Amino acid sequence: MSEEYLIGDFLKRIKRPVNLVDDQDYKLVTIKMNHNGVVLRELKKGALIKSNMYEVKKGDFILSGIDARNGAFGIVPPELDGAIVTNDFWYFEIDESIISKRLFLELTATTWFDEICKRGSDGTTQRIRLQKDKFFNQGVLLPEGNEQEELLEKILSFKKGQSSLDSEINNQKELTTQLKQSILQEAIQGKLTAEWRKQNPDVEPASALLKRIKAEKAQLIKDKKIRKEKPLPSITEDEIPFELPEGWVWCRLGEIFQTTSGGTPNRSNSKYWNGSITWYKSGELNDGLLSANSQEKITELGLKESSATLFPEGTLLIAMYGATAGKLAILGRDGTTNQAVCGFYKNQLIESEYLFNFLMANRSIMISESWGMSQPNISQTYLKNFVFALPPLDEQKRIVEKVKDLMKTVEQLKSEITQSEQHSQLLMHAVLKEAFESKKEMVNA
Repeated sequence: MSEEYLIGDFLKRIKRPVNLVDDQDYKLVTIKMNHNGVVLRELKKGALIKSNMYEVKKGDFILSGIDARNGAFGIVPPELDGAIVTNDFWYFEIDESIISKRLFLELTATTWFDEICKRGSDGTTQRIRLQKDKFFNQGVLLPEGNEQEELLEKILSFKKGQSSLDSEINNQKELTTQLKQSILQEAIQGKLTAEWRKQNPDVEPASALLKRIKAEKAQLIKDKKIRKEKPLPSITEDEIPFELPEGWVWCRLGEIFQTTSGGTPNRSNSKYWNGSITWYKSGELNDGLLSANSQEKITELGLKESSATLFPEGTLLIAMYGATAGKLAILGRDGTTNQAVCGFYKNQLIESEYLFNFLMANRSIMISESWGMSQPNISQTYLKNFVFALPPLDEQKRIVEKVKDLMKTVEQLKSEITQSEQHSQLLMHAVLKEAFESKKEMVNA
């Protein structure tokens, strides 16, 4: 049997007022959204706290009046016993003569209580929050007696199975990440194109290709189209990470690519901003083809009177500093960047997507070798000196094709894993629907 109750019948809001002591440290609580728990926000001296505060105890069920509709509720953990909250946080006693505390707490870990909080919230767009009367006067249908125990057992049994499923899903996610990295590693080592080389023995070797690239670069220097740079050191045996296939050659990135960083026009000069030239920040690099509009744009004057560089379509970009270090993109349109980005100008004798795959395969190495005092710092000098596995041009094209095909398979696997996650969530919905909605239909029949 089931019976309808109001939320206020079994949830009783309580308050434990605190008289603050000026020189005492207090733990202030906050609640993360989307069921991510009750956590410490900060430690604060009583003299610095101006609001009325209330004490919470371990095991209290607590919610945020502002964000409860977004899953901001949970159980006060033992380490926050005696912490304090403002009046914006509500905590409760649960009347176990109506619903067992164990069942209620398990239900609040599902979307069941999310919906209750959404229906109990109201206000203007910027001030939506839980409303006392609207929240406590909601009716909910609850199983009684043994049916509560049966529902609790169903939920616990489901969670046990779901935990195993979640573990397997996370394992599969990790495997797809490893698979992507393995594909890239095999690509830049020539393992993906071993059969292709047997079928195409007469292609121009990379050594000849490298000579052509160097000759073209020398001519550009002679024509004063680019500046002559200091010669790069010879590659030592210690720098060679693996044996190359026949027809490939090692070189340094600076031997075959022109690079430069971006720049930022003066922010205080309005004539430099809100123009028509795309200006990407390092955080906008998307590890793929970058052709979307930038968040900001600069003017022709901003480009002319700053260190910003207009990179042509096909330029490969790599973020050099901070949290985004190592992020990559190939420009799908002409564009500029900030100074935290280095651009590799497109070389007609090198497939840009092969360079992209090579850098993706070596990203973790670049970051680990370029860690500064507090964050990664992949300098242009480091990039120019990085050793590069150069295949023949025709083989570069075949490598790019193979990687694309294999990555499509990986994306399909990721899609199937996502579907498994969604099915797991739907199963819990089905358990709750059986427990509540079907019973409601029986009561109304």
